[in-house]
Amino acid sequence: MQIQSIATSNDRFSNPFDWYAEMRQESPVYYDAEQQSWMVFRYNDVKTVFANWQLFSSKVPHPPEQTDFTQSLNFTDPPKHRSLRSLVAKVFTARRVEELAPRITQITHELIDQVQTQHRMDFVHDLAIPLPVIVIAEILGVPVADRADFKPWSDGIVVLDPAALKAMADYFRHLLEERRKQPGKDLISDLIAAHEAGETLTAQELVDFCIVLLVGGNETTTNLLGNAILCFHEYPAAYERLKREPNLLPLTIEEVLRYRSSIQGIERFTKVETQLGGQTIPAGQMVTVWMGSANRDAAQFDRAEEFVVDRDPNPHVAFGNGIHFCLGAPLARLEAAIVLRAVLERLPNLRIDPAATLEFIPTTTVHGLTSLPVLF
Repeated sequence: MQIQSIATSNDRFSNPFDWYAEMRQESPVYYDAEQQSWMVFRYNDVKTVFANWQLFSSKVPHPPEQTDFTQSLNFTDPPKHRSLRSLVAKVFTARRVEELAPRITQITHELIDQVQTQHRMDFVHDLAIPLPVIVIAEILGVPVADRADFKPWSDGIVVLDPAALKAMADYFRHLLEERRKQPGKDLISDLIAAHEAGETLTAQELVDFCIVLLVGGNETTTNLLGNAILCFHEYPAAYERLKREPNLLPLTIEEVLRYRSSIQGIERFTKVETQLGGQTIPAGQMVTVWMGSANRDAAQFDRAEEFVVDRDPNPHVAFGNGIHFCLGAPLARLEAAIVLRAVLERLPNLRIDPAATLEFIPTTTVHGLTSLPVLF
């Protein structure tokens, strides 16, 4: 096993994994008074929370003045969640995702073309950010001129900036109005058509679905790609093996998702008093499930703290589990496969700039780099 260290400026965000290991051992379920949340660290307990929506609700008790984002798939329980998801699944199909492969490939190579002769780039800003933003904007039918706003809004929503959320919601309200008057061949037009055919989406649910798809559609893939390059840097022997055996790429992507999960934690709320990990959790309490910790649990994964390029099976929970399994997972996997295959083919000696100090996104729930200078 080879591990190469790298300079990072904020270890709390770059390396939560030592804390997870300590908590899994000492306090696998405990109440954090500062966060006012019960913290859950072990794989089996995390799976239990995801599996039991009747006990652990996704519905957030928001203050009444905030309505945006509260009616989305992420924050509803059945039967509402079931009707929302079935409608969205009709228009955001597996076939629709697969049909994007040629366009994703074209965008990937165009972005690499722009930096190829420079022999250096910021992997996050030049490739991992623009690719998923362009793709999700094209899926939704967002005009090219408006796309520059998307990443700042998305970043703001991740760190809970209400101004960013309002700006994005207002934007989508306007765009939905435009598409009602003049439908196009895009997902927003399809959702409006389904809505007008008597399906169950309200105007607010339409807005919230656009926000979820946009934030989920770019944050997850951006961080998956950056985290992959970081894993390759930390485990050069694994990276060399992947270059020799590119057919391992699908397994490698799953291992990146496990080892450095793009989303580290997510919240639920207890509907009734319940028992978990030997603790009694009262009704109406916030529960934070740490998928990033579950994915490093040695009780579930052999060599859990190692990046194993050919790990199989790999039952990680990076995309959640149960009824809330990430709707955008197939798209994130497809984008990652296309980009990383292009890196292997066109930039085979890509490496992190040894002079770089890496900064991580300043939140404990999303795990990824703000920038990633590389040489090739």
